[in-house]
Amino acid sequence: MLNAPEASQTGRSVMAAIVIVVTLILQVSVANRLPLPGGVQPDLVLLAVVALALVSGSMTGMVTGFLAGLAADIIPPSDHTLGRYALVYCLIGYLCGIASAEMDRQSVVPFFAVAAGALAGTVLYAVTGMILGDPRAEWSTVARMVPLQVVYDVIASPFMVWAVLRVTRRYERGERSRGDRFSVPAARYRAMSGRGGNL
Repeated sequence: MLNAPEASQTGRSVMAAIVIVVTLILQVSVANRLPLPGGVQPDLVLLAVVALALVSGSMTGMVTGFLAGLAADIIPPSDHTLGRYALVYCLIGYLCGIASAEMDRQSVVPFFAVAAGALAGTVLYAVTGMILGDPRAEWSTVARMVPLQVVYDVIASPFMVWAVLRVTRRYERGERSRGDRFSVPAARYRAMSGRGGNL
């Protein structure tokens, strides 16, 4: 049973990877095609990274954020400097993971935390664009697009939080049921080992 923690961590990593892959597909095939005012779409990948970080902690948030960001940098339309999303998502995942210890998953706090993470990620992405000299990251453009981006992310955040929490709870229930299936009750163990008194 010494390998149980590794298997459990591996299962969580696989679950996080599946969430990110599905979110990337939804981002490219659905969210990026939405004809929303201002030409801005919600960043579902950022929301998924924030939600996973709040559920799983800073290390998972950081690694998941980096890998999700790297995938977002590569998947078309990749019209920006390679590594920007990886840097932003990694930092946001780490910071939200640190804050996860203060979160109550049964309350509305995670929804506000995801909204705050979306705001921080959007602003950080715009700032890195200014530093790297991205012509689309001029102050006038950023001042017009960032508020819209945040509004769309806030609107989409309850759905992403609900989906991630549902997936993680289902995974945790499955882990507990598998563990219970192979566990032996104490009374039965005493009986089997000859310490049951009358047996």
